[in-house]
Amino acid sequence: MDKELLLEGIIIGYRNIIQQKYAYKTLKQRNDIPNAYSEEVSVKIKNYFLNYSYPEPIKRKELDDAFQSLDHYLKNPEKLLRLVVDSVSIVFKYGKDLPKILNAGIKALKAFRRANRLEGALIEKAISTRKKPPFSDQVMQGFIDDLSRDQLETYVQSMYSLFDILRDTKLMSKIKMILELLIKKMKDRPNIYSNEEVKGLEIGKEIIVQADTIFNDLSKKEAQEVFDFIMKMEKELLNLT
Repeated sequence: MDKELLLEGIIIGYRNIIQQKYAYKTLKQRNDIPNAYSEEVSVKIKNYFLNYSYPEPIKRKELDDAFQSLDHYLKNPEKLLRLVVDSVSIVFKYGKDLPKILNAGIKALKAFRRANRLEGALIEKAISTRKKPPFSDQVMQGFIDDLSRDQLETYVQSMYSLFDILRDTKLMSKIKMILELLIKKMKDRPNIYSNEEVKGLEIGKEIIVQADTIFNDLSKKEAQEVFDFIMKMEKELLNLT
């Protein structure tokens, strides 16, 4: 069967699981839900997963195209660093911390990219069982249960790396500022940077900005509680608890 159709079926099936797993009316009945995990926070987290980690197929293509144009820079972050070191105000403001901040942003986008690779493993399971979409929740859970523990733990570690950076609101504000500067500089040099490369970085920034809205109204303690609960939920979803 065509892999694109299988990918679409896997995405839709996994989205259905997330919709149910992160439904606040179900979560609020748990005795381990932290006070900071309000309905507003819950909606933000669920929407983030549905809009960025597992968007609808048409949006997924846009994300894939964006990351394809970004891959070169994710593998060679020093190329982006060269773009910002000639900005006196940024260098003066962040000094020797500039590479660390930029690398944190790159690390977050790399973790996001790795987290999406779970789909490939699920597609291979669908192929091996010869099942065809649409996939029920039971079938999707069967695909997940058939994955190796190493595959599942790699996915969870990617999610951990991503949200561990995203919950640091001070760091995130610095990353956003630097990404804005990079985008401006790339737009100012259309003979060097293509529209696709600029679009890729803009979507990368959007992914970081939208994630920041989850934690930016929380205290450090509350952010830690929400972070721990998200990771617990992800492990439960993959039967790793």
